[in-house]
Amino acid sequence: MFPTLTVHEDVRALVPGFTHLAVEARGLVNGPSDEASAALLDDAARRLAERLDGRAPQDDPHIAAWRAAYTAFGAKPSRTRNSAEALARRALADGGLPRINRLVDAYNAVSVAHLVPVGGEDADRIRGGMRLVRATGDEPFPTAAGGAGTVEHPDAGEVVWRDDEGVTCRRWNWRQGVRTRLTEESVNALFLLECLAPMTRMALEAAGAELAGSLEKLSPGASVTVHPVA
Repeated sequence: MFPTLTVHEDVRALVPGFTHLAVEARGLVNGPSDEASAALLDDAARRLAERLDGRAPQDDPHIAAWRAAYTAFGAKPSRTRNSAEALARRALADGGLPRINRLVDAYNAVSVAHLVPVGGEDADRIRGGMRLVRATGDEPFPTAAGGAGTVEHPDAGEVVWRDDEGVTCRRWNWRQGVRTRLTEESVNALFLLECLAPMTRMALEAAGAELAGSLEKLSPGASVTVHPVA
């Protein structure tokens, strides 16, 4: 069953105008990065360079809006960058974008090409519904540090995505937890695209449609559904 997605009123009050779009995919075939997924990343990096035309990612109006949102809940946007800005910086650097696996490559490419935060979760590992909330500070966040598993806790008031078991992504869309991340064995996934003004709903829907198309090409026969903007 597709997980419900809820945005708490405390978050909407903090950052009015936040919208998100979900892409549900069933029957995916993941695996190591390959020529097809690498091509998506290379094309995204080219499109990003054309879009920015020499500017830094933080000078893009949508990234600037995310920086303001991070500041609103107490994060330092130059230290903990939203996922779209962090990926964009890597895309423009000499090393380029990382190759993770086919599914992660696909959503990272859309994030970079459209400068929109995109996350991917293994739907079979989500417990209950997904909720965007301001943390109490007690929620568990399983992660890795120094090659070993560990459990962190968000700061009180931090905006996080969580399910019934704990935090799945800290600082809104900064760092994903290990419990629900997409692995090469993942077959069912939930992808979340998030935007703030001045990015329009039409632009967000275009990014979602592109992701759906990439997933269908990488996993012929998969069932992919784009859920309306919320």
